[in-house]
Amino acid sequence: MSKILILANFDVGLYKFRKDLIAKFLEQKHQVFISLPYGKLVEPLKKLGCQFIDTPIDRRGISLVTDGKLFFSYLSLLKKIQPDLVISYTIKPNIYGGLAARILKIPYAINITGLGTAFQKEGMVKKLVCMLYKSACKKAETVFFENAGNRQTFLIHKLVKKKQTCLLNGAGINLEEYPYMKYPPNLTAGENEIRFLFIGRVMKEKGVDELFEAVRRIKKKYPNVVLELVGLYEDDYKEKVEQLEAKGILRFYGYQEDVKPYIARAHCFVLPSYHEGMANTLLEAGAMGRPLITSKIHGCMEAVEDGKNGYLVKVENVDDLERKMIQFIELDESEKEKFGRKSRKIMEERFEKEKVVDRTVARLEEVYD
Repeated sequence: MSKILILANFDVGLYKFRKDLIAKFLEQKHQVFISLPYGKLVEPLKKLGCQFIDTPIDRRGISLVTDGKLFFSYLSLLKKIQPDLVISYTIKPNIYGGLAARILKIPYAINITGLGTAFQKEGMVKKLVCMLYKSACKKAETVFFENAGNRQTFLIHKLVKKKQTCLLNGAGINLEEYPYMKYPPNLTAGENEIRFLFIGRVMKEKGVDELFEAVRRIKKKYPNVVLELVGLYEDDYKEKVEQLEAKGILRFYGYQEDVKPYIARAHCFVLPSYHEGMANTLLEAGAMGRPLITSKIHGCMEAVEDGKNGYLVKVENVDDLERKMIQFIELDESEKEKFGRKSRKIMEERFEKEKVVDRTVARLEEVYD
C-alpha cells in the first residue's frame, strides 16, 4: 500500500470532478490524504476513505506572505506524511506543492486545469507565474493537461518538456450521474418559451457581458427567449444582474448544489468564455442531451461539432454570439432535439469518466512504478 497526497484549493472541484479517480486509488488499496481548505464536500470525501488535512489557501492574487506560508505548510506536510506520490490541482497547489515535492525529492504529478488570468495578458505577473511554473514542473514526471491549447502554451514558453506531458479529455463526465434527459418542449405555462442556460461564476472572463447584450438584443425580436443563470456572481455584477432580471431578460437562481434540474429544463446551454481548462459545465449539459453554444477556444470547442450539436462563436464577439443564438432559435424542434442527442453521443465517445480515470491511472503507473 502506498500513500498518495492530493493538494487542491477547493472542496467542490475536488469532489465533483475527482471523486471517481480518488475512489479508484482507494479501490487499489492506496492511502489517500487530501490537503485543502475545509468545505462541506470534504465530509463525503472523508466517507470515501480519504484522510483530510485542513490547509488554508488564498485562491486569489499573489502575496509573498500568504503564498510563502502555503509553501512552508506544504514542506511541513510532506515531511510529516512522507507520501509516495503527490498529485496537485490548480495554480497555487501546483506551484508551491510542486516546489516542495521537488525539494524533498518526492515523486509528484501536476494537473493544469486551466491557465487562469495570469496567462491572458503580457506583463510581470505572467513572467512571474511562468518562472514559478517552470521551476515547479522541472522534476515532475507527469504534467497532465485538459486541452491541447494549454499544453502547447506550456511547451511554447518552455515550462515543460513534451515527454513530461499527458493530455486528458478534461476530468471526464460520469454518464450515469448525468443521464440523457428527454428534450423539453418550448411550452411553459402556455407560453412558447425558449430557455438558454448559463452555469458558472458570473464574471467578465466567462463572457457574460457579451451574453447579456446578445440576449437583450434577441429579446426585441424573440420576446419568448429567456436566459437562466445558475451560479455566484462577482460583486460588480450584482446590480447588473438585478436590473436584467427586473426587465425580464434573465432569471437568476444563484449557486445550486444540483444543477441537473436546470439543465433538464434548458433548450440550449451557452458558455461564451474567454479561456477554460475544460469546461465541465459543457460536459454536464452535453451528457444530459442539450445543444451547446460556446467559444471557439481550447477547453470549450472539444465538446462541440459545429452545426451538429451546437455552434462555436468568436471570443469576445457579441455579434457572432447573437447570430449563433438566433440560428439555434430558428431551428425546428426536431433539429434542436437532434443536436441534443448528438451532444450525448460526443460525451459517450470522448469524455466518459471511466476512460479518463483509467488513462490517468495508467500514466501514473507507467512513470512512477
